[in-house]
Amino acid sequence: MADEEAPPKKKGKARLFVVLLIILLLIGGGGAAAWFLLGDRIRPVVEGFLNKEPAAEQAHGPEAAPPPPGRTVPLPPFATNLADPLGQRLIRLKIELEVSDPKVRDEVEQNSARIRDAVLLLLSGKTYADISAPQSKVLLKSEITERLNAVLGRGKVIQIFITDLIVQ
Repeated sequence: MADEEAPPKKKGKARLFVVLLIILLLIGGGGAAAWFLLGDRIRPVVEGFLNKEPAAEQAHGPEAAPPPPGRTVPLPPFATNLADPLGQRLIRLKIELEVSDPKVRDEVEQNSARIRDAVLLLLSGKTYADISAPQSKVLLKSEITERLNAVLGRGKVIQIFITDLIVQ
């Protein structure tokens, strides 16, 4: 009878602690996933929040002038084989470069062989799986931008616009 009259053990606090821990892990994991997946889109918002400057004030403030529009330079199409195991896939890519200065257009023309070599080497190392997803295309654009800035000089190519992409 003494065993029956013992007070029940409290499991509520332990369960509450475990539930709160799981919720915190989910929130942290979601935040980390958003940071890595959204990357450039979320960083200005977070930096504005951390600097105590609302994003609306930054965008509409009198001192916040938009950056000057870049110039675009079209490049001739690139065509090469992909690095697929069967070796039967081809890629055709046409891009335009947004450059920081109109003078960069002349540099692009002078270094056209180096630019084509850098882009073709990058493309020939890719597989169909590396290019097929939309996120992969964004990554490809950033890789091409890095390669071209290595050829032309840091900061001269602002971004890449894919105007035509065919993989077969």
